[in-house]
Amino acid sequence: MAKAEKKEGLFETVKTVFWALVIAGIFRTLFFQPFWIPSGSMKDTLLIGDFLFVNKMAYGYSRYSCPFSLCPVSGRIFGSQPERGDVIVFRHPVNGTDFIKRLIGLPGDTVQMRDGRLYLNGEAVRVEPAPDLVETKAPQGPQRLTPRCSNDPIGLGGECIKERFTEYLPGNDRGHSILNIGMSSTDNTPVFTVPEGQYFFMGDNRDNSRDSRVPRSIGGVGFVPYENLIGRADRVVFSSAGSRMLYFWTWRLDRFFEEIV
Repeated sequence: MAKAEKKEGLFETVKTVFWALVIAGIFRTLFFQPFWIPSGSMKDTLLIGDFLFVNKMAYGYSRYSCPFSLCPVSGRIFGSQPERGDVIVFRHPVNGTDFIKRLIGLPGDTVQMRDGRLYLNGEAVRVEPAPDLVETKAPQGPQRLTPRCSNDPIGLGGECIKERFTEYLPGNDRGHSILNIGMSSTDNTPVFTVPEGQYFFMGDNRDNSRDSRVPRSIGGVGFVPYENLIGRADRVVFSSAGSRMLYFWTWRLDRFFEEIV
């Protein structure tokens, strides 16, 4: 009798866990996918250690909407077009990892960088000076990445400074922060013409982002197909500056539930 009750209890536990996983999988596939910011390519919009949920309903669904790209979908269903300036998680067209960047160029746009300034369709995008971003030069996040600074060389523990500007993309009056560290290979580019059905992405930390300005052949992103879009990042839910999420003394309480612009 005791053995039968034990087996029945074990079966109920397994069944409960199974259905919990099924429900979690459906929620993750159809509605919101968790995403942890591992690098500083989107500073200071997104910081290393920010945790957010990606809105997967924003652009509809493709095969990349399911874990391990298992959705039996050709192209995209229930699709809607992203807007310039959206912060989007997408599947890298070559290496299969998930990236997060800002959408800069829509199909048919021309995009170019000249001396660190962004030009869209031949026109310079408006920027305004903003206070410098100042952070401590120290290892950040689980990967212990050390930030680059415009005032390098400085030692660990020193003030790491990056120039900050507010950039206003066409049709967006709110603006968003971009950072400048110094001269880099992506400050001057050829003119990119965005093909139909593809998009051009850039990181807000302009000198520390391997994005659509960088060819895939050397580890960049290149143009991103529409079906590779996973969802829009709308709000930071949780943020930790430490190497472990459980180190509560490193939590950035001021970033909890912060809107992403």
